[in-house]
Amino acid sequence: MKRMCHIIHLKPEIIPEYKRLHAAVWPEILNGIAESNVKNYSIFLREPENLLIAYWEYHGSDYAKDMQEIKSAPRMQEWWSITDPMQAALETRQAGEWWASTEEVFHTD
Repeated sequence: MKRMCHIIHLKPEIIPEYKRLHAAVWPEILNGIAESNVKNYSIFLREPENLLIAYWEYHGSDYAKDMQEIKSAPRMQEWWSITDPMQAALETRQAGEWWASTEEVFHTD
């Protein structure tokens, strides 16, 4: 299992709508997350900086394959067409990233 965390800005004027959408995530999105071997997925909002912090645990053996499958799902593409414009990528993210990846520096169970 690999723990993962990513960060992105949330546009302040859209916060209520973002929260509303995530209070009732479409079943196909939840199924896609589960089928991609992602568990314990959470998104946190840090205000007033308006940072979204996503955490999940990957339990599969081929992360690239699982992420490609979820990215190619039509319903996921529809979901992202709604949520991506609500976000603003960090300027310091790596090339090719939308959400900026982070490095785990400590963990305890």
